[in-house]
Amino acid sequence: MQPLIDNARTFGQRPEEFAKLAEGQSPQVLFITCSDSRVVPALITGARPGQLFELRTAGNIVPPYASKHPTSEAATIEYAVEVLGVSDIVVCGHSHCGAVGALVRDEDLTAVPAVRDWLASATPRPSGAPEDPSCSEGVQGHVLTQVLRLRSYPYIDAKVKARQVALHAWYYEVHTGAVLAHDPHSDAFTAL
Repeated sequence: MQPLIDNARTFGQRPEEFAKLAEGQSPQVLFITCSDSRVVPALITGARPGQLFELRTAGNIVPPYASKHPTSEAATIEYAVEVLGVSDIVVCGHSHCGAVGALVRDEDLTAVPAVRDWLASATPRPSGAPEDPSCSEGVQGHVLTQVLRLRSYPYIDAKVKARQVALHAWYYEVHTGAVLAHDPHSDAFTAL
């Protein structure tokens, strides 16, 4: 913890770098990814403060659209699209994902009931090779499911059809740093 505290103490000693941020934000990208500490969107993309609007959830899950019972995730997505006017939405899964791995391996999650219930209610069980520690197949399929889930949000579907918003499916390899993107034409994840 001490290195984090030390950095936080010196971070605010460069106010000239941050003064413009007080004027507001206008990110072009909503970046939806896992809460996993090994996934750092700004590090992966090279984004500076104000360039990415981030939504981090266990398993980079986009919950089903439900206008009667909105979730924090749905509110974040709506704000990014309707208020901030993002033009791109990236759903980025990652290798060695504990949430997706637990689903693929059908692990017993009774010791973590909130995680169990979140995963059970928020996403279908992805397929994949249970013996693969990276869960690449399962995570990639899961990411595509989340992108399709975004299309179920009426305001996103309308903006995608009007070409005002583009959806992207990414897969980040934590063990190599490589980023793959889904190519709809080949239906495969390939290097960016």
